[in-house]
Amino acid sequence: MKKIIFLLSAAVVLISCNKVGKDEYIISGTATGIENGKTIILETQDATGAMLPKDTVKVENGKFEMKGSITEPAFYAIQLEGAQAKIPFILENGEVTIAINKDSISISKVSGTYNNDEYTSFNQDITKVQKKLMDFQTKNMQAMNAAQQAKDTVVINSLMKEFSAIQEEVATTSKAKYITYAESHPKSFISALIIQGMLNDPTADVAKSEKLYNSLDESLKKTKPGIAIKAKLAEVKGMPAVGAPAAPTTDAK
Repeated sequence: MKKIIFLLSAAVVLISCNKVGKDEYIISGTATGIENGKTIILETQDATGAMLPKDTVKVENGKFEMKGSITEPAFYAIQLEGAQAKIPFILENGEVTIAINKDSISISKVSGTYNNDEYTSFNQDITKVQKKLMDFQTKNMQAMNAAQQAKDTVVINSLMKEFSAIQEEVATTSKAKYITYAESHPKSFISALIIQGMLNDPTADVAKSEKLYNSLDESLKKTKPGIAIKAKLAEVKGMPAVGAPAAPTTDAK
């Protein structure tokens, strides 16, 4: 009997700790060092790419909270009043935790849901791949500026050639990372975005893209990116191959 009571008590504790209701999101934010009254804006993107406010709240005692519901995962952003940069994240039902770094908005941390944890991890991996390119830019910025001022085309062309080679290497490695990620993460919203991006490339491997799409979790196929992928595959597969003869027609007289 005591064991049953203990189990029931534990269940009550678990239920009470779950702040998020069904089909609801909560954004729990910390804003350490940011004064009370500062506005936090939740922004979404319209069809033209412009950012539009969806919700606003004030910072109170270094914290803020937003609640609502969303039908499917989508990229949103948090804008701190007066800050130059935004904090991108994936808004989805569940508890999203955002820790704003007031001194460097770009290193603010987002966690708490599957897709946001995956987004953070994915970005870290891609940043490592792109580090070689960023290191080259940092190392050679002064040399390039000096060469441009002196109109030293030999140095400029040499640096640009080296930069292009590294850029191509990074692009190839990044592309491989994207595909590997999509293959191994069929439940991730990022995978759907990767496949959608692949199909926007005229040189895309359509068969590979279709295989990745077919392996996606069914819930992702119902999202806007999933629907767009299906439509694009139908469009691409319905087009004749480049250089292929047109289908014969008959004249009815």
